[in-house]
Amino acid sequence: MRKLTGYPGLVVGAVAVAMAAYHIYARLTIYAPDQQALLYITLAFSLVLSFLLWPRRQGETPDSIPWSDLGLAALSLTVLGYMFVRYDYIVNRFPTAHPLEPADMVVGIAGILLVLEASRRTLGAALSIVALVFVAYALAGPWMPGWLYHRGLSVEIAVDQTWFTTEGIFGVPMTVAGTYVILFIIFGAYLERSGAGQFFTNFANAIAGGARGGPGKVAVVSSSLFGTISGSAVANVMVDGWLTIPMMKKTGFKPEAAAAIEAVASTGGQIMPPIMGAAAFVMAEFMGASYTDVMIAAAIPALFYYGALFAAIHFNAVRSGLKGLPREELPILGVIIVAQAHLFLPVIVLLVLLLYGFTPTYAAIVATVGLIAISWLRPATGLRPRACIEALRDGALHTVPVAMACACAGIVIGLVLQTGLALRFTAFLIDFTSGSLLPALVITMVAGIILGMGMPTTPAYIMQAALLVPAIIKLGVEPMAAHMFAFYFSCLSAVTPPVALAVYAAASIGGADLWRAGVQAVKFAAAGFVVPYFFIYNPALLFSGSWDDILRAVVTGTIGVISLAAGLEGYFLRRASWLERALFIAAAFLLIDPGAATDLIGLGLLVATLALQKLYQPRTAAVSGSGP
Repeated sequence: MRKLTGYPGLVVGAVAVAMAAYHIYARLTIYAPDQQALLYITLAFSLVLSFLLWPRRQGETPDSIPWSDLGLAALSLTVLGYMFVRYDYIVNRFPTAHPLEPADMVVGIAGILLVLEASRRTLGAALSIVALVFVAYALAGPWMPGWLYHRGLSVEIAVDQTWFTTEGIFGVPMTVAGTYVILFIIFGAYLERSGAGQFFTNFANAIAGGARGGPGKVAVVSSSLFGTISGSAVANVMVDGWLTIPMMKKTGFKPEAAAAIEAVASTGGQIMPPIMGAAAFVMAEFMGASYTDVMIAAAIPALFYYGALFAAIHFNAVRSGLKGLPREELPILGVIIVAQAHLFLPVIVLLVLLLYGFTPTYAAIVATVGLIAISWLRPATGLRPRACIEALRDGALHTVPVAMACACAGIVIGLVLQTGLALRFTAFLIDFTSGSLLPALVITMVAGIILGMGMPTTPAYIMQAALLVPAIIKLGVEPMAAHMFAFYFSCLSAVTPPVALAVYAAASIGGADLWRAGVQAVKFAAAGFVVPYFFIYNPALLFSGSWDDILRAVVTGTIGVISLAAGLEGYFLRRASWLERALFIAAAFLLIDPGAATDLIGLGLLVATLALQKLYQPRTAAVSGSGP
């Protein structure tokens, strides 16, 4: 991103502030434009900021805007301005039935190309290339083999479907970005400006910093809380990692372990209620469910994810003889609570409003206003006018990549619907797997990880929701479980080699070997790879079912993820032999599965393994000081 100063920086900053302020205004007034007009405005702001702030290629002058990019920004305003000039005609015509006029074709093609280029700049080339592949597929249908064959779309119909309907660029993903996501990102920006991020870190240090492997546990607590602010794995790493990774290395963690812990903890921010990643809002819209339903369903899997990570860090630290931070370096919990705990009250307000059924937009705005007021309970944290304006600017700038991801993914969604690919792909996948659910789940997992390697979580999830999730649902899986499954593996791509962006970011801070850090990250994130399979087969893990079933699933699942961490780290009461590690892992799989029979067998196996650890003491020392 360009670092603009002087007059250009002031003007671009004003545009960003106007974008954020307008979207808040649009939710508060009865005079706001209708939904489609709001999306045109969202895309106009996003395109302009993309071309003004993101350079065409790396190496360009970072503090100036080329004339060519000014021209693209002006073209973006012209294209979206055309949509308002002919607004009544566009919203009242029958798409693909009424032919497009020559001017419509020019505007539509220009708009699509602008979206592709802005997505390439803000997100990298992968998503734009995927969108172009689907464009080529839509036009080349008659020449496609087998189940890929379709009658083909003309250029006019492809442009019409993609640009002039509500099933393309201005479809569900863009709707979510322009209504829900931007308001939550603005709320996060205000939290960051208030100093809440520092409070999360100090609070985590006060409660966990002195324990064995304390800095690693601090990273888990602070990164899970910091996910409320950013919703991005890489952003969490880059903000939180500069503090936690050096602390972990200082107390004996190897660089690879420190980088892996921070990457896995930061990745979990996207699956951690109450504020998850943008894909969670898209998921709710796709299913026609409330965001509160998604948030509640995500609670138990998030508990297992972070519980397993916390346990793995503990076993790793004990096995390696690591200590926590010295007492004199720890903040005092009482002092932290008195000085800064009020900054967490708006998050509680947000959660309560969502649980009581208020809309996400209302909850986000009330929580933001409440945060500004509550920040003045302590003069040191009070949000002054300049900080409030800067938070609006930051919120808009953080929204731009999300909006462009949603717009570009909308191109794919529109063409998939128009060509009928989703239905044919569902039939193909069911035939390919012979109607068996497990192979379909494995294919979905691999697809989510591969897609997430080249694009953010939101478009990676959207691709799966369009092509793979319908097949899983048709095989008998509940919609919430199917969508959550795809969502999880879209997130976990951030810590899965060979392309693990969160690990890359953490390794760059810690000076760690990328591949070793990636392998360690997979071990730490093991629960995230296992739990989705279990909530597919038993939705009690998604708060679906009787309270007895849910409570038993929570208790046995929690024991299971601790057992899984012990098996992977090779330590519980002492260092574990390979047989004991295998028994711990087997017990974990049985316990995470919420079935009564598997729970009893898993508990019996775990008790037997612990007895073996207690009664049989190998000659080698149980603890080594070699570091993790």
